[in-house]
Amino acid sequence: MSQAAPIRVFIADDHPMVRLGLVTMIQAERDLLCVGEAGNGQDAVTLIPSLPPERQPDVVLMDLMMPVLDGIGAIQALRGLMPSTRFLILTSLVEPREIQRAIEAGASGYLLKNASSQELVNVIRSTHAGRRVMAPEATDAMIAHAQARRPGSDLTPRELELLALMTRGLSNQHIANELAIALPTVKFHITNILAKLQVDNRTEAVLLALRHKLVPAND
Repeated sequence: MSQAAPIRVFIADDHPMVRLGLVTMIQAERDLLCVGEAGNGQDAVTLIPSLPPERQPDVVLMDLMMPVLDGIGAIQALRGLMPSTRFLILTSLVEPREIQRAIEAGASGYLLKNASSQELVNVIRSTHAGRRVMAPEATDAMIAHAQARRPGSDLTPRELELLALMTRGLSNQHIANELAIALPTVKFHITNILAKLQVDNRTEAVLLALRHKLVPAND
């Protein structure tokens, strides 16, 4: 039974010591083979397509922030030329906008440089197998970013309490009586609610609250 061909890996990173460490790590694995390296995205775009067929990479480890051309720009330039190659971002940056850009450019994974050698090796294998892999920190950043953009995510508990009463159709005076607070305080809170929800009136606020389930449904 013949041994499976090693996974061919190309490294693009502008730090020579990082590249050296990655090459050393890859060389230590029997099923991985380093087929080349580049110090910036433009060199990667130039070098990778010029490699002979037997050294065309299966997986490209791509630093995000590099001079001349960044990792995302390099992926965009290479993706159409190498549809079967997987691109794995390896970076220290956890920024939701950059993570989204990387995914849209065609990256199959997003890993942080604080990952252990074994974690990186496993991710290379998983990426080569066709699985998308995200560092837990990157996933958390994307979730937090999505939650921050969700309507009503910045409402205080008191404002949510008032919004729930608004959905029940209570007037300002009835809300004041229900919560045992002054009428001007109710009006102040409602003004803040409308501003945070970016709506013009109570009706729009109630409709948005119900649509996005910001308050419990009325019985």
